[in-house]
Amino acid sequence: MNLRHATLHQLRIFQAVAEHNSFARAAEALHLSPPTLSLQVKQLADTVGQPLFEQLGKKIFLTAAGKTLAQACQDIAQRMDLLGEDLAALQGMERGSLKLAILTTVKYTVPKLLGGFCAAHPGIDVAMVVGNRENLLQRLASNQDDLYIMGQPPQHVDVVCEAFADNPLVLVAPPSHPLVGKRRIDPARLRQEPFILREPGSGTRLTMERFFAEQGFSAVNRLEVGSNEAIKQTVAGGLGLAVLSATTVVSELALGELVQLDVKGFPLIRRWQVVYPRGKRLSPAAQAFKQWLFDHRPSEAKLARR
Repeated sequence: MNLRHATLHQLRIFQAVAEHNSFARAAEALHLSPPTLSLQVKQLADTVGQPLFEQLGKKIFLTAAGKTLAQACQDIAQRMDLLGEDLAALQGMERGSLKLAILTTVKYTVPKLLGGFCAAHPGIDVAMVVGNRENLLQRLASNQDDLYIMGQPPQHVDVVCEAFADNPLVLVAPPSHPLVGKRRIDPARLRQEPFILREPGSGTRLTMERFFAEQGFSAVNRLEVGSNEAIKQTVAGGLGLAVLSATTVVSELALGELVQLDVKGFPLIRRWQVVYPRGKRLSPAAQAFKQWLFDHRPSEAKLARR
């Protein structure tokens, strides 16, 4: 086996197949014919000396050798990206790429900042993935992106976390709810109220559950929903109360579709964090965007003074 005979083109093709879990989809993404793509993967497997994929039914899976090579391909791709940016910087040009992974709730805040950043740095290509907390933790564990933006950093992963904005959580109800209009509501009055909750592991849900546990009770779980949009519609339909990031309900509160309840202890203050693996070398593009977050965050989102 002599991996020096493997070409970057072959590694790129193999990485695409591994990411798509499909030869056909990889060929389509790379604008190659399926026979050409299959031949390149076969030649790479011959060079490695071991099969890279196994087929079970209509699905393909990475072998042990394939998984090892896929990780190496990812490392090589990241190093090539950094090399390109370093060379561009030496030439005095602002080029490069930026890969972001953001929490679903942050999509109400970060894209606006990203628009300004792209306008100021037109030479930087940006890719952004939006997912729930579990999605982001999986991507962080495999180092798939440059920066991750989330509310609650992982506890068992060695990462750098920098808080750049407050994320207040508010308690919302349908306009017809009997607690609407009440002032300084005691949290104990919520003991029997049904709640619409995010999925287990959600940072918003964990924060809410911690608060209610401090009050001596658990929220009544009426329904679990995997998106903020669905939760808002469910609450507006009168099925229960919900705790949501204030940034997600601005329109609904203004239109009167939802009402924010005045409950003692609310809003619950969380913070948006920009996260990346400790020891990771940030590309010039990632460094520039991280600084942009701190320099251009909305004034109402800046960290509350304690």
